Parts: sequence; C-alpha cells; structure tokens
Amino acid sequence: MLNTVYRLVAPRRFEVAFNDIDLNGEQVVVRPTHLSICHADQRYYQGTRPAEVMAKKLPMALIHEGIGEVVYDSLGEFKPGELVVMIPNTPVEKDDIIGENYLRSSRFRASGFDGFMQDNVAMGRDRLVRLPADIDRSVAAFTEIVSVSVHALRRFDRFAHARRNVVGVWGDGNLGYITALFFRYMYPDTKLLIFGTNQEKLSSFTFADETHLVWEIPEGLHVDHAIECVGGDASQKAIAQMIDLINPEGTMAILGVSEYAVPINTRMVLEKGLHIYGSSRSAREDFEKTVSMYEEYPEILGYLSNIVGAQVEINSIADMTRAFELDINKMMGKTIMIWNK
Repeated sequence: MLNTVYRLVAPRRFEVAFNDIDLNGEQVVVRPTHLSICHADQRYYQGTRPAEVMAKKLPMALIHEGIGEVVYDSLGEFKPGELVVMIPNTPVEKDDIIGENYLRSSRFRASGFDGFMQDNVAMGRDRLVRLPADIDRSVAAFTEIVSVSVHALRRFDRFAHARRNVVGVWGDGNLGYITALFFRYMYPDTKLLIFGTNQEKLSSFTFADETHLVWEIPEGLHVDHAIECVGGDASQKAIAQMIDLINPEGTMAILGVSEYAVPINTRMVLEKGLHIYGSSRSAREDFEKTVSMYEEYPEILGYLSNIVGAQVEINSIADMTRAFELDINKMMGKTIMIWNK
C-alpha cells in the first residue's frame, strides 16, 4: 500500500515523501483524523533545537499527539472505522524494572522517526487504545499529553508520603491545567493550589481550591508536595519557590522541559530532606487509565475543551504551515489539525 508522508525537511518547510505499508504484516493501518501540535513539534518547526539535533532528526514527519480511524487489520482484532488513540512511544524491549517510556532503546514518533503527519500510519496493535465513538475528537486529539500528566500523577502516588493535605501545582499553561485537573479527580480530598504568572489563565482553574500569582504568595503558605509544570527559562524560579514553600520531606515532581541546565538550591533540598522525581512521556497503561477516566468522569472532557484553541482544516501543505504559524502566536490552548488528507 503506497502511503504519503508529510515531512519537515528544514525549519518551516514541509515536503511530500512516500513509503510502502505492508498489508500482510501484523501492524494495524490507521488513518489520522485529528492531530494536536505540541511545543516539541514547534521546536523542530521553528528550528530552535540545536543545529546538530536538527541535522540528525530531519527529514521527519512531525506530531505525536493524535487519534484516527482504523483502516485495515489483517488479524481482524480492530474493525474498520474504530476510533483509536495512537501511542507514539514505541518500545523494542521489555524491562522488569524500567518503564517503556524510560528505556533508552525505545523509539518515539516525531522524535527520531516519523510522527503522525501521514495519510495512513502503520501501528503496532499494542500502540492503539480504543476511544468511545462519541467522544469530542478535538479534545481526544491531545490525549497523549493528558496521559503524560496521568503518568506523573500515578508516580506521585508511589513516591509521595501519606500527608497530602495541601498540594501545589506551578504553571498556568496547558500542562499545568491538565495536570491540575486530573489531580483534582485522582486526589479529591487534597487541597489543590495553583501558582502562575497570568491572572486570566489562573481564572480558568475553576476546579482548584486556590490560585496565586507567584509574586503574591500569602505569608505562612506552605504545601506538603509540589508539582512543576513550567519548563523553559522560568523553571528555575518555579523550582526555587517550590523548595521555599514545601514542607520538610515533601515530594517535588518535575514535568516541565528545559533546553538548558537548571540550577537547584541543593542546600535546602538537603535540609528539608526533599524527594525530587522527574516524569517524561507515558506508557500504554497511562493511556488506558486516561481513557477510563474520560468514561468515568465525562465532565473532564468539558474542562479539557476549554483549552482547545484554533482548529484548522488540513487539505494541503499550505494548511499545515498555516496551522503551525497560528500555533506560534497563541496565548494558550491546543491547536488542532483536522486531518483531511
């Protein structure tokens, strides 16, 4: 089966390529329907990754957040037309200790090999999770980033001590919103505080108990545990404030990505006996947990719809470029490409 792939070949330039999908193999062929643009995609699109990284990665099809409809499964396990979320992490081995998303041997779509900007995608059957047929597809499109938050919160349950009276989330962007929302449902008895820099964004966290601008922290405020969802240059200040406000022996989760080394006040980490853990990407069980929460708490999808930004119909390479350019200038929200290719 001849397939069309839309690869980034240089910053801001997509080109068409072709590959062949073997219909006699065990992979399932999926036609993407809705794709979501991530910050990582933008770093490639804009060419802000280091030159040596760009030279190594390109040409490459972008996008690792997406859903689609099954086109063909030679084994008949998946039926044509079934709606599925596609898992970008692709392990090549199994380890009894290390999760599939942390194995250095695992491959990740749109970061080393082609992502979902294709007419059809050949997926391992264990890389697909069924979605409810009536789900809001624009919301479901960014299930991958939701699963990253769910993964981090499942790890929180393993690492954080039992005193969870007050937890703070730093970050008022998409990742902070998603992480805080799912924390609310996974740990409903905990007082949830949000710390950010934009009052308008903070006003959207209606499910939280309190929101605070980071330069207006009430005297005496402390948290038992803290979750960082800031990333970039601002992560240093966020982590420093977390260390200041966290109670002794608390746990700090680091989710934000920074291109640069971030200094940490190790003296206070030692004095307070803090636990710090990082979380990155997600595994199949995180996708399954995410979809089960969609079904158990359908109002979650309503909250998530608040961060759906531009929705761009994609019929040409010009449309792809337009979607990425619109995404650059957004204040908040996820840009969704309605994939008509």
